[in-house]
Amino acid sequence: MALTDPARPTDVALLTDLYELTMAQGLWESGKLEEEDCFTAFYRDHPFGSAFAVMCGTADLADLVENLRFEDEDIEYLASLEAPAGGALFKKGFLEYLRQFRAHVDIDAVPEGELVFPREPMVRVTGPALECQMLETALLNTIGFQTLVATKTARVVEAAEGRPVAEFGLRRAQGPDGGMAVARASYVAGCSSTSNVLAGRKYGIPVFGTHAHSWVMSFDTELEAFRAFARSMPNNCTLLIDTYDVREGVENAITVAREMEQRGERLAAIRIDSGDLAKLSTYVRGRFDEEGLSYVKISVSNDLDEYTIQSLLDQGAPIDSFGVGTKLATCYDQPALGCVYKLAARRDPGDAGWTPVVKLSEQPYKRTIPGVQQVRRYMDEAGSPVCDMIYDEAYLEGEGGERGCTLVAVNDAALVTSVAGMPYRELLEPVVRGGAAVAPRESLTQARARCSSALSALDPEYKRFLYPQSYVVGMESGLARVRDELVRERLVATGSSMPWKAPRKR
Repeated sequence: MALTDPARPTDVALLTDLYELTMAQGLWESGKLEEEDCFTAFYRDHPFGSAFAVMCGTADLADLVENLRFEDEDIEYLASLEAPAGGALFKKGFLEYLRQFRAHVDIDAVPEGELVFPREPMVRVTGPALECQMLETALLNTIGFQTLVATKTARVVEAAEGRPVAEFGLRRAQGPDGGMAVARASYVAGCSSTSNVLAGRKYGIPVFGTHAHSWVMSFDTELEAFRAFARSMPNNCTLLIDTYDVREGVENAITVAREMEQRGERLAAIRIDSGDLAKLSTYVRGRFDEEGLSYVKISVSNDLDEYTIQSLLDQGAPIDSFGVGTKLATCYDQPALGCVYKLAARRDPGDAGWTPVVKLSEQPYKRTIPGVQQVRRYMDEAGSPVCDMIYDEAYLEGEGGERGCTLVAVNDAALVTSVAGMPYRELLEPVVRGGAAVAPRESLTQARARCSSALSALDPEYKRFLYPQSYVVGMESGLARVRDELVRERLVATGSSMPWKAPRKR
């Protein structure tokens, strides 16, 4: 992605794994340019032990498609690549095809800020097979990391119980682009601000920052440093009081607060970045209150995550806001979402309907779901999500208008649920048609509001950090039967009528 303008990547064509291009040449050479495919992107397992994930990155998908083109320097580079066995890796005819390449795919996706669950499609891409294949790597890179960050942030914000959370992770993020993605996704999921000034300019996110320990150490005394900062930033004055000793620091902060009052100003807050945050914040709160400075807020940082924040508040720590950096920006304890992009259906030129396809595996949970999929989210009377159903309109079943009323859990065929009469809404919405965006880029404010609403509607049993209730995701029963039939047909065709077992040693 181009750091100069993260919102509009300019190197999408080569932001890919090499095998996407080698497969593209094979499709071109095999005369499959007119064949159409349907791919779905989804994740298999709960991130961070959570029952849900927060969709993020949807707004970037149209840019990926519209910018998927090969410039002259791209063609020159590809022409220079040699095959391991010798000779040019790519054929001249294929490179000339790429020179004129434009994508014409359709993309439907879950809107940013919406909740998503394992195995259901987050993005559906349909169109010429070669074009769908070319999007795989950049698409997964875009939605996978941002969704992971947004999910981590949602957990942190949930733990903060309404207190502001500032994202401080730029210096610890995985490179400049990672830092930009973190700022964007964390704001969608509820962070109040970011320290990342470039993200503030590009995305309109509120920025926040005051001073570091080095500021205090640049002066002969801590009190002198506090006074200088208060004079320089009277309307943005948060003092970091743990450079030497918190108890001495709070006394110096009280002195400066009194001096600011005399000038008609107010000390906004103090920040503590080390030590026993529960104990120290309680002491500091007591001293400010004793001095009639109850308006001074207390902010803390220091490798925070959802568990430490929850623990601090459970101890009654009088903390008003949190600065979260390393463990948010690096998605600590879950390095990747594990998002995948799988072929679900094919259509030969001239065919009206799609042919569903399924991928098998020696690990049954990796078997894919076939068809041109859509997702319905069913709600109870209060509007809280109850379950999600993956369906293909070609296999909706039933009579008298009661179609698609039975849901079969993806990983447990014995779990069958009736959804007859329940209110629902469709999750996948049009993003791209014929290679062009269908609507103006959605604002982060809209995505942020959607995320807040979705999390508020979700039952608390799914938001627990430890042992959350599993949310039911299933296939419409007609689609479940199609999947079972495809699996059986494939097992028979390969001579594997039962799960593979290693030969017993003699």
